[in-house]
Amino acid sequence: MNDSTGAVPHRVFDPAALAARRRRARLLGAEPFLLERVAEDLADRLAAVNRRFPLAADIGTPSGELAATLRGHPGIGRLVSVGPPERPDAEIAFDGEILPLAPASLDLAVSALAFQSVNDLPGLLAQIRRALKPDGLLLAALFGAGTLAELREAFAIAESETTGGISPRVAPFADLRDLGGLVQRAGLALPVTDIDRVVVRYANPLALFNDLRRMGATNPLADRLRTPLRRATLARLFEVYSERFADADGRLRATFEIAWISGWAPHESQQQPLRPGSAKARLADALRVEEGKLPGH
Repeated sequence: MNDSTGAVPHRVFDPAALAARRRRARLLGAEPFLLERVAEDLADRLAAVNRRFPLAADIGTPSGELAATLRGHPGIGRLVSVGPPERPDAEIAFDGEILPLAPASLDLAVSALAFQSVNDLPGLLAQIRRALKPDGLLLAALFGAGTLAELREAFAIAESETTGGISPRVAPFADLRDLGGLVQRAGLALPVTDIDRVVVRYANPLALFNDLRRMGATNPLADRLRTPLRRATLARLFEVYSERFADADGRLRATFEIAWISGWAPHESQQQPLRPGSAKARLADALRVEEGKLPGH
């Protein structure tokens, strides 16, 4: 989409590269442990909501783990998979930018580990808000800012020492506070955000790289270098990672930060903030102090 000047906005992620990486992951044999964890957690979170959702959509999730977990969930009637074209079981194709759903058509929208690679996340959240019926719920998990912090630091040091500069190697992920603001900006009420940090240990960086390939999570940045990684840079990366992020047994830590966001399409039944000046009692009376004075003053 062009802005009012006719200029094309900068795209952080390359959709074609992202699709190619997901196809390669299936050929290699997908590594689903993070998606399975998120799917189970999401099912548990829905179980705590005392509501039934007749029509739900799984939006953007790169594979079928979430849909498989939620089908038969007592709180969900029908679940529709709205996924990337390369996802075999997707019932509705979704390119990550334009959501093909009618306004006020959903009772529930869920997503697992997909929104972090959307170029226009505020726009997508606004589209989901429009697709939700009043009092409909969005519940989604995406990679947060601390994801692969160890790899990002090791890459930065290794490249700066061996090439004299730093290139985009690890995707930028959103901070939790920013995500809460985006949920509100999209027009969703009662926003909630929280973090689940998962630390995985590997024998060496190559084992981490292999898992990332099988997750379809290797570098999809539009500004990524198209040249192979230098051998000297890779060797220095291994050294830095082992020096800084190894446990006592020599295994290396890799952090995956899973950010959870939720919000409700506004409805008159929801709790509303009090209007200014509508309080029935004075704060000074509750604290048992004189007006204009704080305790101890």
